[in-house]
Amino acid sequence: MQFELEFLQSSADLGVMNDMSLHGSPFEFRSHDDTSPIERIERLASGNAVAVFSISSCCMCHVVKRLLFSLGVSPMIYELDEESDGIEIEEALSRLVGGSVLPTVFIGGKLIGGLEQVMAAHISGSLVPRLKEAGALWL
Repeated sequence: MQFELEFLQSSADLGVMNDMSLHGSPFEFRSHDDTSPIERIERLASGNAVAVFSISSCCMCHVVKRLLFSLGVSPMIYELDEESDGIEIEEALSRLVGGSVLPTVFIGGKLIGGLEQVMAAHISGSLVPRLKEAGALWL
């Protein structure tokens, strides 16, 4: 399974996100089978309108999740510190973005980036259109 990873450099390239934790729901992704961390990231990002990779105690992660919730988005949230493969996923995310970036946000299967990129998109007005395009908002 392939999906498009696109690290967006410009805030004008960003769209709106969904923010809802699915832990405990029937949609929660827990299967770790024999796939690599990159393959699991691809599966999560491409299978959800908005995917947020987070650490539960991270204040920047909390800000991104609150912003998405306030916009009416229900993202898939993957709390790395609560998953058995969290360290491997975090290392793979670090390789994808070229450094440590948490939270890491995907919209429509595309890598958006961290808090700075999401906030820039929100301030510029490009976040909501991007979220609509990904099917995360129906306004």
